[in-house]
Amino acid sequence: MAADIPPGDTRADLPFAGLRVLDISQGISGPYCAHILWQQGADVVKVEPPSGDWSRGLGVIREDMSSITIACNGGKQAACIDASREAGREVVRRLAADADVIVQNFRPGIAARLGLDPVVMRAAHPELIYVSISGYGSDGPYAGAPATDSVVQADAGLMFCNRGADATPRKIGVYLADISAGVFAAQAVSAALYRRAMRGGGEHVELNLFDTCAATLVCNYAEHALEPGRESGPVLPPSFPNATFEASDGSINLLTLNDEQFARVCRALASPQWIDDPRFAAAESRMGNMKALGAMISDVMARMPVSHWTQRLQDNDVLHAPVRTYSQCIAHPQAAHLHTFQWLEQPGVGTLAMPGTPVRSLNRPIGPVPHIGEHTEAVLMRAGYTAHERAGLLSSGVAVQYAG
Repeated sequence: MAADIPPGDTRADLPFAGLRVLDISQGISGPYCAHILWQQGADVVKVEPPSGDWSRGLGVIREDMSSITIACNGGKQAACIDASREAGREVVRRLAADADVIVQNFRPGIAARLGLDPVVMRAAHPELIYVSISGYGSDGPYAGAPATDSVVQADAGLMFCNRGADATPRKIGVYLADISAGVFAAQAVSAALYRRAMRGGGEHVELNLFDTCAATLVCNYAEHALEPGRESGPVLPPSFPNATFEASDGSINLLTLNDEQFARVCRALASPQWIDDPRFAAAESRMGNMKALGAMISDVMARMPVSHWTQRLQDNDVLHAPVRTYSQCIAHPQAAHLHTFQWLEQPGVGTLAMPGTPVRSLNRPIGPVPHIGEHTEAVLMRAGYTAHERAGLLSSGVAVQYAG
């Protein structure tokens, strides 16, 4: 079922060149999984209802394009199909029959109602890799419960681990559960495709946001396993100083892991007397006197700007970094050297700095995000629909072609 690669196509050397992916997911987790596969060479068709993927209405929106849509859907072909009607469901099933990989993130049971039950689909297409991403899994007491990134951050321990000095749990300001689920799903697709190439046969890849969120906290749960009593009070760092301090014009995060590194901090801050202070002479005593040491470091660092301390800390080989804004990170000299950010030309929006997946040798440049139904006719044509059939689907509203 692999797609033909035209001569000279830049995808030819990418790992998933020719792989056909049908993305019927919405939001972040499923679309981001499919977007990773696209960056690595796959041909991805995104199917949306006439109202569009619901993420098109979330985040920062400009010219009918949302920040979430731009982050997770670049380069895909977009087909608009009304799957609330049987004729539309038949179109989606026909597209699915031509796919190597299907990605969906509906609540359990919805895919079956669309005629895309993974058991039925894989029985008809034994080589199919079928990805199901849900909130809590396909069975169990929470299987039907609604779940979002925020809900799972609370439910799986992520907010709990992000407690501040007042011990109040806080949401992390990134869609960590969703993005992690997309990354785990893409990795699982890669593993399933490798096994298919070696031994044949497809796979039903099932994962959920709850498990994924817990997996990102593996080190935290290891700490809990060793010391279950640390569930109250603020989250303590493993060493000190290990915190963010205010300079006169910004913030710097600095970190020590042992006595020698602490001595470097003392020299960098022109306070060598701290090295022999019995309160700070060893890691354990520093942890016991965090408040006093933190206040002393804060007092010294507040006297000079970030540029001064960055140079001093660098000269003394201290683990540190200034706290950068997004704009400052985009302008980071190392980001420029690594090509961390790509310049995406998004029609109607402008030039956007976007990070791609970090393995450059396996990626292609990020592509623009399509409008709802921008490629509907082309997708139907590739699926074998005649001109007469396409016209019927379009005139009935079962399929919608973006008019520009």
